[in-house]
Amino acid sequence: MSALEALKAELRVVARLRSTASLLHWDQETHMPSGAGAARADQIALIESLTHERLVGDGVRRPLAELVDLDSGKPDPALDEETARLVHEIWRDYHQAAALPADFVEDYARLTARAQQVWAQSRKDNDFNAFAPYLEKIVAMKHREVEYLGKKETAYDTLLDQFEPGMTSAEVTRLFDSVKRRLVPLIQAIRDAGVDTRQEILKQSYPKDKQWQFGLQVLKDMGYDLDRGRQDVSAHPFTIDMHPTDVRITTRIDEHDFLSGFSSTVHEGGHGLYEQGLDPEWYGTPFGQAISYGIHESQSRLWENLVGLSKPFWRHYYPRLQALFPENLQTVDLDTFYRAINTVKPSLIRVDADEATYNLHIMLRFEIEKKVINDGLPVRELPELWNRKMEEYLGVRPDSDANGVLQDVHWSFGGFGYFPTYALGNLYNVPIMNQARKEIEDLEEKIASGNLLELREWLRNRLHRLGRRKTASELIQDLTGSPLSAEPFMEYLETKYREIYGI
Repeated sequence: MSALEALKAELRVVARLRSTASLLHWDQETHMPSGAGAARADQIALIESLTHERLVGDGVRRPLAELVDLDSGKPDPALDEETARLVHEIWRDYHQAAALPADFVEDYARLTARAQQVWAQSRKDNDFNAFAPYLEKIVAMKHREVEYLGKKETAYDTLLDQFEPGMTSAEVTRLFDSVKRRLVPLIQAIRDAGVDTRQEILKQSYPKDKQWQFGLQVLKDMGYDLDRGRQDVSAHPFTIDMHPTDVRITTRIDEHDFLSGFSSTVHEGGHGLYEQGLDPEWYGTPFGQAISYGIHESQSRLWENLVGLSKPFWRHYYPRLQALFPENLQTVDLDTFYRAINTVKPSLIRVDADEATYNLHIMLRFEIEKKVINDGLPVRELPELWNRKMEEYLGVRPDSDANGVLQDVHWSFGGFGYFPTYALGNLYNVPIMNQARKEIEDLEEKIASGNLLELREWLRNRLHRLGRRKTASELIQDLTGSPLSAEPFMEYLETKYREIYGI
């Protein structure tokens, strides 16, 4: 067996161990009894420890050393371009894992598994003080992680690189500033327009079972394969993958907020399509993995917003929704419904935010995370800082920590550096969709006829099957001919909402 084949075989073993941990996490968030938390944390810690041990062990190190310089990551010059890219990406994963001591990996996995359970209860109880000790330990471990991995330009940049390789906080700041300069005046103009979009239409009673039925049908039409996936309910919607043949999503449904459940389902469905679209032949290797969290988010936000909130989509689906909820919608015309689902109004909860104000939620989290990681902001000061930032960015102040600093799950699993990828996903998805319109003839008419599969296939062929053969910046440049900028996204928002609000 060649070094490359031996390496791929060992990485498949590592991937199977990871998928076992993923399955434990999925069960923890969906079906695990509440009293099993401590035992589950130990189980996850063990699997994560075994996974790390295997990834940095001789089974990976020895064949990798035949293909790449283990110190620099420079591939053997004799390798072809594709193989050189593959082994460099494997080296990146190996190098980062090898920098972390085994006991750190096990302790971190146990801590975050338990912290996620505590967070869920703390949010339910509106009790930040119960979660704070766990978050303090997580922040301390993130600082240790930075020390092990090596500090980049800032400590935060080291963590950001785990989610969006090659991206820097300076570049994120530049992009966010470009968005904010045009977004804030747009939101103000929308407020000043005084247009009643009749959002109350969406707040009537929509029985959960019918919402579930409608969401599942849309998932199927998108091409989400329910023979290789499933949907469940969780406190915080998420997508988790074990293999391209086993990709699971969750949603949450509010009887009195139709858009919340629908958007969650379509959003996670977009993530699920990405994972189901990865090439199983490369399972376990970087070529069988998503490019970055930002590109992953581009897929979920593309389906949620650019498709799911579009007029063509609802030309097809609105009559079906009216038939399902006649008592709510029979006398409401399509244009009125379209304005309602595209209401721009600052809100407390990120996952329920409209596509314009959503980015402000991300910007404030980005600022807070930098203060925690780079400046040592004490965890106990987070609730008040959060509330001040909400007023500064969105003009609203949380009425509770459950609707404020406790609303997101990410910090409980150590996801510092994760949040910027949500807004980056918005910046990626518009140029991707613009290119799809150029390459798929009459795409809007196809969507209006209920044909969502051509878009799914285009995304699968042009993006999903690539794996990590390209970085996010390379993908956008190669796909669209231009580097990433805020311009396409802001042009899309301004065009859409000027029409809706008559500004």
